[in-house]
This record gives sequence, C-alpha cells and structure tokens, in this order.
Amino acid sequence: MTALALARSWRPKTFSQLVGQDHVVKALTHALDQGRLHHAWLFTGTRGVGKTTIARIMAKALNCTGEDGQGRMTSEPCGKCPACLEIDAGRFVDYIEMDAASNRGVDDIAALLEKAAYAPSNARYKVYMIDEVHMLTNHAFNAMLKTLEEPPEHVKFILATTDPQKIPVTILSRCLQFNLKQMPVPLIVEHLEKVLAAEKVDYETNALRVLAKAAQGSMRDALSLTDQAIAYAAGKVSEEAVRGMLGTLDDAYLIRILDSLIAKDGATLLAIANEMGERSMSFSLALADLSSLIQKIAAAQIVPESVLEDWPEAAEIRRLAGALTKEEAQLFYQISITSRPDLSLAPDEQTGFAMTLLRMLAFRPGNEAPGRAGGSAPPVASAPRPTAPANQTAAPVRPAASAAPAPQARPPVSAPSASVAPTTPASPVASSANRPDWHALMRQLPVKGMVQQLAFQTELQDWDDTPAGVRATVVTPMPQLASDASVGRLADALTAHFGKPVKVVIEKGEVEGKTVAKVDAQIHQEKRQNAEQMIAQDPFIQQLEKEFGAKVVGGSVKPL
Repeated sequence: MTALALARSWRPKTFSQLVGQDHVVKALTHALDQGRLHHAWLFTGTRGVGKTTIARIMAKALNCTGEDGQGRMTSEPCGKCPACLEIDAGRFVDYIEMDAASNRGVDDIAALLEKAAYAPSNARYKVYMIDEVHMLTNHAFNAMLKTLEEPPEHVKFILATTDPQKIPVTILSRCLQFNLKQMPVPLIVEHLEKVLAAEKVDYETNALRVLAKAAQGSMRDALSLTDQAIAYAAGKVSEEAVRGMLGTLDDAYLIRILDSLIAKDGATLLAIANEMGERSMSFSLALADLSSLIQKIAAAQIVPESVLEDWPEAAEIRRLAGALTKEEAQLFYQISITSRPDLSLAPDEQTGFAMTLLRMLAFRPGNEAPGRAGGSAPPVASAPRPTAPANQTAAPVRPAASAAPAPQARPPVSAPSASVAPTTPASPVASSANRPDWHALMRQLPVKGMVQQLAFQTELQDWDDTPAGVRATVVTPMPQLASDASVGRLADALTAHFGKPVKVVIEKGEVEGKTVAKVDAQIHQEKRQNAEQMIAQDPFIQQLEKEFGAKVVGGSVKPL
C-alpha cells in the first residue's frame, strides 16, 4: 500500500491538534461553545498555514452528532460520528469545497447559490468552502453579495484566500476575517520532531532547523520537504543530507567567509566561492543565509542576550560580534541584501557572489576599532591630502571605502570664503561712507525661504541714508522673486537691523559685481574641484581602478 504524504496523514482533525493559530482557534471555539455563530468567515494567509484545515474542522464542529448520534454543535468534534468521518474522508454531501481558480465565473457561483436554497440532506448546516476566493470575477462577486449578506439559516460560508487585497470591500464587510500567521521556525521544528518520532525516523535537530527555514512559514511545505528529506537520506535525516538536497550553505562556510573578511584574505574568499560552485550550492540562498547570520551578529553587538544558547552557532556569533565593529556588521549586511537582485545580472551567479565578497572587502571601514582582532588599516587611512590654494576653502573628503572620521565642526554651507567676504556674521556689517557691505548684510539678516532667495540674488546699487530713513536701490537678474510680499519682508528685516525705516526699491538688470548666490556657487565649485582632485590622488581609489576597473562617476563627488 502506498504511504500517505506526511502533509495529508498529519493534517489536524481537531482544534486542539492545530499548530500555530491560537488566536483563530480561541475565537472560533468560544463562538461554537456560546452558540454565537456568524454566517460567513474569511481565512487569509500564505500557503500551508491551515486555511482549508480550519474549514474542515469548522464543518465537523457544526455538524457533529457525537458517538451516540444525540450530540450538539461543539468545539470538540468527536471524529467518530458519520458527519465527522465523512468530512475527513471528503465525501460529506453537505460540505462543499469549491476551487475558485477553476470555477470563477458568474455561472458557477449562480449554480452554487441556487443549490444553497435547499435544506441540507443529513446535517444541521450546509457548509460551502470557497478556496482562493480572490480568483472570482467581479460579476461573480456581485452575484453572491446578497446571499452572502443574508444566507438561509442552514447555510454557512467559509472563504479562504492568499491574497485578500483582491477581494472587494463589499465582500470583506460581510465576513468575519481571520488572518492566519506564518509558522515560526521553532514551532515548525517542534512539530517535525513529534512527527518524525511518531514515524520512527531518526533525525538531527539542526536538519529540522534547515527544513523549517526553507519552508518559509508554511507547515505544509515543511512536511513536504521532510518527506523529500526522508527519501533523499534513505535513513537518518541528517543536516548534511538536507543541505545537499536543498543546496543550502553550511554555517561553516559562512563563518569562513566572515573570518576571511576580518583577516582581509581575498584569496580565501575567492577559493570559498569556487568551492561552493563545485558543490552546486545556491548562491542566492547563500547570500540570504549570510545576511541572516550577520543580522544575528549585529544584534549580539547591541543586545548580547539576544543570542540563544540552543543555537548551534551561538559561540561563533559571540566571537564574530567581538571581532567585527558595529559599522562593519551593518555594511556587510547592507551589501549582502542589496547584492541578491544583482546575481541575475552577473555573467553567472558564482561571479556575482564572488564580486559581492570582494565588495565587502573593498569597502570595509578602514579605521581599526578596539576589540577587533587582527588586521591593519587600509592604505586609504594615510592617503596624502593636496594643499588647497590660498584662495580656496579646502573641504575634507571621505572616500566611499574609508571610515568615518571623528566628528568635527562643519562650516555652514552658506558661509563665504575668506577671500570673498572677509566679514563674519558675528562681526558688525562693514560700511564705507555709510554704504553697508551688502553681501555680509544679506547673510546676516534672519530671513528664510523666498525672501532669502531674493536677498541672495541682489546687488546694492544705491544707499541713500537720511535721518528720516534709508532708501536702498538694488538690482536683481531674477525679478520674478521680487513679489510685493517678499520685498516687504526684506525691508522689515533691514528696518529691524538698522533701527530706522528702510525702503527697498527693486530694479531689473544684470549685476556688475557678484550676488551672494554667485559667490556661494563659486565657493562650491572650488570645493568640488578640490575634492575631485583629492579623490583622484587617493592611493586606495587608484588601486580599485587598477585592479577592478572601477571608475569614479563624474559629478558624484561632493565636498563635506
């Protein structure tokens, strides 16, 4: 006799056997015990979490008559009465399972609803279970609206879907909705241990952890993979056999990769990639496992108690958490997750994976941190800096691969260089024959937004200072900024600054000198050119260009 698949033979038949959906079980059992039943339920969740199973248990609970045939509706179906036995066998005439993927039209729904008007043949309730209900057409949904809102007393609807966003709100509002959760790895492992113990199959706990992770929250997938592992191993379900079956990476490879990154050993990294390629391992899964391990390391650095003692790699995680800096852990994690989509663009997955490891090595922070074992600072830490010309403001530039320098005070972006505007905001505005330094004055005024833009795009033409007030005539090449409101607010700011009325007259024209905006643009251009020169002369950047064919994207260098 052919053995039944584990996912079928171990399908829960009562609420007490259901795993991982306690919030749903609690609500449904209370409703059954109190007799407060809704006429329609909607179960949502990913594949293999128990939607169809709960529907069958509900059908048994509604129609169970007990072993003596006199039982009432109960949250604990007996499993021995004709209704329970026939539902488990799939031949109960008053429990109808409909697949909406293949019966999605309005005619299919109309035929179903027409039969719903008749009383059940030999049951309390006629239960309709519509699976993947989101596949119904709009006309089909509209056809069932009225019946779903006010069905006959003997009819109950159970809808199930993996994509509730595609269900119209008019349907959602007529159902009690229950969101079934994905199964966590420890819960899957615990259940698999019970199953294999009952099936008298030897196993390794780490092998079950690998199967549970591969199932991605689905208990049915976990049981199906376990079936496959039993056949593949032909005996004891070992971690080595499971990893060979799935093509997943052994944790020893991941630890070797991180140790090589710490030791800055590029040759070993490439050798590991080649070894993985020879064993036909999945490089996409390898990056997923690597990012998972790095996340645990980063968590251990911040919250040491997050490392659980029952993890087989707990000791290695603690060791690596002390050997890596927090910045390195964050950088490696980011590179590992962002590189997975790039594998499909590489010449082959092995090349893409090897390049990811080299990227981690190349862009590793250069400054050594206390508590990290081994390694010396990369050459970029001692890169010479060219001397800025006397009329330029040199800005420190941090290459992409270097470590963040110690915090330092940064000059405001709008601050002028010493050669352009010798006065500082803290000093009084310089004047010559009662004519103020317009550039320094505009920087000093407490204006923002459009008024500041207007101030920065003006040049003083005439300053008529009298005891009664001041008439300031300014020229701007951008008269569109000179709205009445902006000119008025600029005049108010000048009045508050000088302590007497100031009237601002705006004239359109080209400025003879330079506006504040032009001065700032010149300063920024000088800083950017200086930064690009420093990047081009950096030995580490030159090494990347020589060995990996890297190029600095024009215009991407920005001074600090």
